[in-house]
Amino acid sequence: MADTTATPQEKPAAKPADKNSGKAKPGAEEPEANTNAGAEALQKATQNPVASLISVPIQNNNNFGISPGDRTQDVLNIQPVIPVGISKNWSLIARWIMPIVYQPLPIPPADPQTGVYGFGDMVPTFFLSPKKPGKLIWGIGPVFQLPTATSTFLGQGKFGIGPSAVALMQPGHWTLGVLLNNVWSVAGSGSRPSVNQFLFQYFINYNLKKG
Repeated sequence: MADTTATPQEKPAAKPADKNSGKAKPGAEEPEANTNAGAEALQKATQNPVASLISVPIQNNNNFGISPGDRTQDVLNIQPVIPVGISKNWSLIARWIMPIVYQPLPIPPADPQTGVYGFGDMVPTFFLSPKKPGKLIWGIGPVFQLPTATSTFLGQGKFGIGPSAVALMQPGHWTLGVLLNNVWSVAGSGSRPSVNQFLFQYFINYNLKKG
């Protein structure tokens, strides 16, 4: 006789547990990490006067205690920075300072409304800088003073020239540097005093992790 006993249907073998099922994939946080690193690199580039990046910093300075009348001078500096590659290893960075000035007039009696507003003397600087610097980033070149002021009260009336240098380091989240130059007048109005002007400007920046 034929055996008609029913046999239980065989179940497929269970798949082994995935050892990585409870772990986050290594690449899950990579986009965010890359975004943060890119943002910090951009922050540092904008704080580097000789970076290979076109930028237009704007700086406003208020100078108090202008006599007579203890008034305030206002100087708005528009400072476009334009890098140009001149060889495989070197860049020329043009930094052009265009001041817009409100100058209280030294005319007694000191009327708070007495002042003149317009362009001051423009100051272009040209830095020669290596494209691949080490830890110390630097640039050197000439600085010029152009007698472009729209009023005798807003400029020195002299054409000037001199040396300029910048040096900085960017360890971690920091940017630490110094910019200096000296301008001597070489031409201009004979009725205006000669110019011998030294600038020393340091800068310290700390970039927040999510800033």
